Amino acid sequence: MDTFFISHGAPTLAIDESQPARHFMESWQDKIFTQRPKAILIISGHWETSVPTVNVVDRNDTIYDFYGFPKPMYELKYPAPGAPELAQRVKELLTGAGFKDVKEDKARGLDHGAWVPLMLMYPKADIPVCQLSIQTDMDGTYHFNMGRALTPLREEGILVIGSGSATHNLRAIRIAGGPVVPWALDFDTWLRESILSGRYEDVNHYEKKAPSGKMAHPWPDHFYPLHVALGAAGANAKAELIHNSWSHGSLSYTSFRFT
Repeated sequence: MDTFFISHGAPTLAIDESQPARHFMESWQDKIFTQRPKAILIISGHWETSVPTVNVVDRNDTIYDFYGFPKPMYELKYPAPGAPELAQRVKELLTGAGFKDVKEDKARGLDHGAWVPLMLMYPKADIPVCQLSIQTDMDGTYHFNMGRALTPLREEGILVIGSGSATHNLRAIRIAGGPVVPWALDFDTWLRESILSGRYEDVNHYEKKAPSGKMAHPWPDHFYPLHVALGAAGANAKAELIHNSWSHGSLSYTSFRFT
């Protein structure tokens, strides 16, 4: 299995048919990734915990972790089966790699960083899904190493997806349809060039290496899923740009495949 980083953008991607990123995700099984995974491990920028945590459930609830959106958003459901066995395997791999304290959450379902893209990519909701949290008090290297510990999953039929955003500064969002602001374009260009040329250490230390790093990610929650997916691809991974579009002047949907 390859691993992926998907920029999931705004929650309204679930209902906004005007977004190119939505059409990209809807074409997933036909054009991007035709293999059917045994299960999916998704790392979302919307689940932050103090230590790595997996959800261990039989059926995933749909979490509406957003406010003030159109009513249809709260009527959507993504009742994917849980993946308790995968959760235990993730815990085993992380513990074996030195992540000493790995917890289980036996109640949590999928937040919108997980179910919105998965709803478009796998609309039948018939593939078991496990979610893994991020730790925003740690750095990119920590999350890269977390991903590296999960590399064996690729040989076990597990699809690893990091779901975040290539840029994520909600205070800088502009009116839909406006031009892309320079700082966002600079960061996104740097990210694409760094990833595609294999400068993964630079990406791990993006705060120091990237132009407008702090502006693009005032808080690292939506960037760390990229580090996990990159690490999980294993040594000598090659990257491919699989999508690039924008919304609201500063929100990038840049997405990558790691082979």
